[in-house]
Amino acid sequence: MINYNSPFALKAFLEQEGLGMRKKFGQNFLINPQIRQSLVHSLNAMTADEVWEIGPGLGAMTKLLLEKGFIVKAFEIDIGFIQILKKIFSQDINFILIEGDIMKTWKEQPPLLLDRHTQLKRRESFLLGNLPYNIAAALIADFIENRRIFSRIVVTIQKEVALRMAARTGSPDYSSFSVLCASVYNVKPLMLIGRDSFYPRPNVDSMGVLLESKRNDSPPDTFYPLVRSLFSSRRKTIKNNLSVFLSSRINEFLHNKMNISGNISLSSPLEVQELCAAVLKENSINEKERAENLEPEAFLSLAKSIDNMRLLKKEC
Repeated sequence: MINYNSPFALKAFLEQEGLGMRKKFGQNFLINPQIRQSLVHSLNAMTADEVWEIGPGLGAMTKLLLEKGFIVKAFEIDIGFIQILKKIFSQDINFILIEGDIMKTWKEQPPLLLDRHTQLKRRESFLLGNLPYNIAAALIADFIENRRIFSRIVVTIQKEVALRMAARTGSPDYSSFSVLCASVYNVKPLMLIGRDSFYPRPNVDSMGVLLESKRNDSPPDTFYPLVRSLFSSRRKTIKNNLSVFLSSRINEFLHNKMNISGNISLSSPLEVQELCAAVLKENSINEKERAENLEPEAFLSLAKSIDNMRLLKKEC
């Protein structure tokens, strides 16, 4: 039995197994048992619900999840940790181990697991993880943009990333990532987690964060690239950034339609400006406003307006 609460015991176990912590994987074990329990509790999942666990490591939170009767799909990249997880949990029918880089493997997984008893009723799906700092934002964004929405997400991430996720309009931390998260989730910081709660001790503070699905319709396809584009040059006005976005979209369409390669601009600057003005007017947005001052709902409304105007059909 591994003592998950003691850095000395963990170090001894790793040495005994010939394993080490690999910095490139952002490995830091959460050694505070109260925080682990609190994070699992915050999932608010029910027996037989599916939980994706990111970076289980040696299985500290995996053990808690299985004890609660959840179906655990654990994603682990470290070969040494994979072998330990197999030794500890392979006999549990509710444990499913996915080996490799989650950024490459998660899309291969079905979105939900059928109830094993009825094979009819679909259960809710959740995500839990002590996320590596180097992939946390990219992974969550990847889930959202590819429409993989969980009922709830509970993760520990770098404090700065957590603040960006939960940032409100007009704050210094408000970004395209804030809007991305807010488009489908209610984001709530749970707790500040000090550096001494981890082994090895990281150089930054962490934060536990809860993302709860809004259960609304998915944003239109235009939404995600639009948000990134409007935040790409933060000090430029909405009008300037939106004009660049519309011009790029029209040019991309025309190049594909006419089978033209290269960076030749085929759109009319005047027409782009007229379209931009029409979209902003329809949404009652001042052309001199900046993205950082728009509510997430405004970005959604802009995306819908662009789709409804069927800009590219006009170019046929």
